[in-house]
Amino acid sequence: MKNISKALIFFISCSLLFAACKKKETQQIPVGKVAKGSLFIDLYEEGEIEAIKSINIISPMISWRYGNLKITELVKDGQEVKAGDTLIVFDPSEVLKGIVEAESSLEIAMAEQDKMIAQQQSELEELRAAYEVTRISHEISKIRFESAVYESDIKKKEIQLNLDKAYIALERSKEQIDNRIKIQKEEIKQRNLSIQQFQSRLDEAHETLQKLSVVTPSSGIAILSKNWSSNSKFQIGDQCWSGFPIIQLPDLSSLKATVKINEVDIAKISKGLKVEIKPDAFSDKVFSGTVNSIANLAVNKDNSSKIKVFPVEILLNETDKNLLPGLTVSCRIIMDKVEDVLFIPLDALFAEGDKNFVYKKKGTSYEKTEIETGINNTDYIVVVNGLKEGEEIALVNPFAKEIDEKKTENAEI
Repeated sequence: MKNISKALIFFISCSLLFAACKKKETQQIPVGKVAKGSLFIDLYEEGEIEAIKSINIISPMISWRYGNLKITELVKDGQEVKAGDTLIVFDPSEVLKGIVEAESSLEIAMAEQDKMIAQQQSELEELRAAYEVTRISHEISKIRFESAVYESDIKKKEIQLNLDKAYIALERSKEQIDNRIKIQKEEIKQRNLSIQQFQSRLDEAHETLQKLSVVTPSSGIAILSKNWSSNSKFQIGDQCWSGFPIIQLPDLSSLKATVKINEVDIAKISKGLKVEIKPDAFSDKVFSGTVNSIANLAVNKDNSSKIKVFPVEILLNETDKNLLPGLTVSCRIIMDKVEDVLFIPLDALFAEGDKNFVYKKKGTSYEKTEIETGINNTDYIVVVNGLKEGEEIALVNPFAKEIDEKKTENAEI
């Protein structure tokens, strides 16, 4: 009798322990409830905040002779600036070198011009002196000719020839002076052109030096642009070509978000749909927006992808000091709303072939229940038939562990 009592106590203890373990295991299975109400048909996509209007601050346009622009000073990303504040300073070393070279070349050219003018004056003085001697010779020959009235014909002829010779020499001397003056004017013109070129290069270098310090034309928030070569925002030490966009000064009073919708879903999107916008940086806040435009042509999702997407522009209905261009946001586009329906979490839905079912909680266990479903969003699906409001359903297969154990046993056999 005593042995029977011990056996009975052992059996009861094992039963209670098994029941407790089973209950504990049942409690560990996550469950959801069949809810009733309004279900939003929506689509989630990531996007980026942009300003509808903004001022682009670009790197200055400078001559190729100064090479690439190198950033030595740069405003902080997101910093508030006032009109006239310096945003960027570029390395001036190449420009300063150009100024020194241009000044030196200009100085040499001007010295050579002074030397050339002095030489020209000396040449003209010599030519004019030679002309004066020739003129005097011509006058002497003319006097002799006029006083040769009583000379023989041969002598007169000789005097006449000397006079003609003196006249030719005089004309030639005069022509040499005129030609030399023309040549000297052309030489001075060429020298002046050279000086103007050096002066222009010097002026250009001084203007370029001024351009290397870029100031903001208006107040706002400075948003640094992305450097294409590094695929990150510009920073001190980066190089860029002339005309590169470096900073944006957005008008924060009107913002938009641009999202890329897969070609499979684009037919569901239309202008005017309401959008909930949640910034990744501070997800406790939700902003409202409206679909404003849908691109007519698809583009590749990225450079390495063949997936086609359509850019969709969403206008924000409100602004916030923390909403800045470049901020990543999650956009919930609300495409439709169905009223007074039963719905369950998508995690609770299972399928076999063309049939859908759930694991409905019944006491401490679950039973497989076939259901008829309707439309769904990213989280929930409508239940047309098979469940009632408030019923609990498993969010995972409660028998998955048993199935795995049986598979393991069969494999071992």
